[in-house]
Amino acid sequence: MTSPIQLLKSYQSRVYRDTNRFIAWIAGRQIGKSFTGAMRAVALADMTAKRDFLIASPSERQSMEAIEKCRAHVEAFNSVKIAEEIVERDAPGALMKSSTIIFENGSRIIAVPGKPDTVRGFTADIWMDEFAFFEDPAATWKAILPSISNPLKGLKTAFLTSTPNGKSGRGKRFYDIVTDKGAIDPTQMPPCYKAGAWSIHRTPITLAAPELGTDLEELKAAVDDDETWKQEFLALFIDGSNVLLPYDLMAKCESMEATLSITPEEMAGRGPWYAGIDFGRTSDPSVLWLLEKVGDTLWTRAVKVLKNENTVDQFEILKPYIERCASVAVDWTGPGVGFGDILEKHYTTCRSTGAQFGGEKIELCSFTAPFKCDIFPKLRSAFDAVKLRVPFATETREDLHEMQQIVSNGKYSYSAPRTAAGHSDRCTALALAVRAASRGGGYIAPPRVIVAAASFGNIVAPRSATVPGRFK
Repeated sequence: MTSPIQLLKSYQSRVYRDTNRFIAWIAGRQIGKSFTGAMRAVALADMTAKRDFLIASPSERQSMEAIEKCRAHVEAFNSVKIAEEIVERDAPGALMKSSTIIFENGSRIIAVPGKPDTVRGFTADIWMDEFAFFEDPAATWKAILPSISNPLKGLKTAFLTSTPNGKSGRGKRFYDIVTDKGAIDPTQMPPCYKAGAWSIHRTPITLAAPELGTDLEELKAAVDDDETWKQEFLALFIDGSNVLLPYDLMAKCESMEATLSITPEEMAGRGPWYAGIDFGRTSDPSVLWLLEKVGDTLWTRAVKVLKNENTVDQFEILKPYIERCASVAVDWTGPGVGFGDILEKHYTTCRSTGAQFGGEKIELCSFTAPFKCDIFPKLRSAFDAVKLRVPFATETREDLHEMQQIVSNGKYSYSAPRTAAGHSDRCTALALAVRAASRGGGYIAPPRVIVAAASFGNIVAPRSATVPGRFK
């Protein structure tokens, strides 16, 4: 029977067999770094009795995905027997969960979200996956370092894997590690090199493609964005000059506590709420971006994408969110005009861009060049001031990153390439949501009423003190 290790590609095997105590892997997408990392964790846990191996990822979802890969490898290694199945439990000091695989020899693999509070105190070999996208990579590394460097408990290993995330912001700690604080240019080095105490591996898709059978020309054409291609696939550390929202800037505002989905019922008793709607009908999707203001920060609570829905159905889907918002800014261009007609029919609180503000709740926005030059710089300012929180989500990040800020003859313009996924529609919806929030309004969605037994009447659900971001 073929050993799972024999399935590794040559570049994966190089990383797997590296025995240095500190290893960092700069990896392009689609090269199997998580597959390799999971196999390495399982092998190390199986080889030594009572050995703990900690996996940390940017989010709870990603950490659960990583341990599922480990579980698959466990099943592939015939010599490994699990004493217990994966068990979810509360992670120390956090409202997150971890999962654990316990081996027959007493070794454990534990997966947690990559935050300082969740990794602190563990004495274990550690694998930090997508390290450059952690909420606070520097603080997380600082929290775990004492635990893995205590000679009384045995020196532990550190394994960092990540796609680059710029040279500054959240990506800076990873960049500093693999370049020895800028002293080394990774693009000029071989696939394996040393940076201080670290053993560095760099695998762009171009190096992996011959073994993977990847058609590079087809893949590059599908990506259709030079900066994304360089960072995500060529594993280069870049900072885009024409990009409205560079990766390193977005990283400052990415949070595991920002969410992509919320129901209208869950909005009750919270807020104030603000929304931006970029309307699409056929070629582009419609996107509603929902923000909740907590203190002086706007937290993303939902990014709702509607594809190929007729205008009336879209209104019925979005209506419960609109009605709970203090202010809504809506794209009133092209097919959005028809959507605006429906809004005007159902609400008396509409105004068009350029009209005098009154107490209108809904603003119908015409996407003229001056209007774009108003909303997109203000979106950039919200990121610069770190007064905005957006989710960790690859699709969302790439959509925001597509918007270009072009300077010609001293004048700015804003546009995005059209792809199969859309036209930077999420970025436009977010810019509109930030505009809606700038109008203010302190509307709080009414508390959700829970109907109890008749003898008890109605009970008003209390506001939760555990809502992410509300008590920062």
